[in-house]
Amino acid sequence: MDTAELLKKVRKIEIKTRGLSRHFFTGGYHSAFKGRGMSFSEVRVYQPGDDVRMIDWNVTARTGEPHVKIFEEERELSVVLLVDVSGSSFFGTTGQFKQEVLTEICAVLAFSAIANNDKVGVLLFSDRVELFIPPQKGRQHTLRIIRELLNLAPAGRGTDLAGALQYARNVLRKRSVCFILSDFITGQYEAPLRIFSRRHDCIGLHCWDPRERQLPDVGLLRVADAESGVMTWIDTTDPDFRRQYTRLFEKRVATTEELFRRAGADFLSIPTTDSYVQALLRFFEQRAKIVVHG
Repeated sequence: MDTAELLKKVRKIEIKTRGLSRHFFTGGYHSAFKGRGMSFSEVRVYQPGDDVRMIDWNVTARTGEPHVKIFEEERELSVVLLVDVSGSSFFGTTGQFKQEVLTEICAVLAFSAIANNDKVGVLLFSDRVELFIPPQKGRQHTLRIIRELLNLAPAGRGTDLAGALQYARNVLRKRSVCFILSDFITGQYEAPLRIFSRRHDCIGLHCWDPRERQLPDVGLLRVADAESGVMTWIDTTDPDFRRQYTRLFEKRVATTEELFRRAGADFLSIPTTDSYVQALLRFFEQRAKIVVHG
């Protein structure tokens, strides 16, 4: 992609996603993640209505008068986008590759973060870490992230999510809100995810194409695995094969969602044909309720 074409694409994505962030996500984003990081502020005398769970028993015993700990919300979050750029992400049958949808979602999240005065960073991974950009603030930084997403030529084609999580755990010193954007066609990452989620607020965003769930009856097809390159023939006229194909997809999604749940992380599945705007809005609203009532 030449420089002029790249800049044109970056500008197009900025116009589309920055508007969405400004009008739809800034308030919802803040409500969904406020209070996730709290820092100790001071101790003061207990007042009627204070949460008894906040009583500082050491100070209370020393002074003979009930005191409570006061915490304040950390004003600044770090948002980190862990983005799968393996071979399978460059697949699409509905006008957009999964990678293009993931790039737009990343842009929306990034612009929402900087509108809330937060930092945003990105880690791009395949079967290796392709690129890490540490969290920073500002529009120019966000545009750099979008440029890298659009213009990256991955060195690897496979997927190593476990390795990406290990790398992120080593480089992220501060507790962060971490979005993992992938089709999750990979395995052996449950333990790294569980360890990673203990320190960071972790959300899995699963992006998939409708043809990954359901095959049409179009005869005998020769298909290639996007990551391994292995070619095989499939018979789409066989209804049993098509049903099994759908069941396997649904089982994989359910297994992935359960894996995230066990790790204490959130999970959101979005097909490329659905509005990620509405999906993210619902997600932010649900998160906001948990913050308020949790």
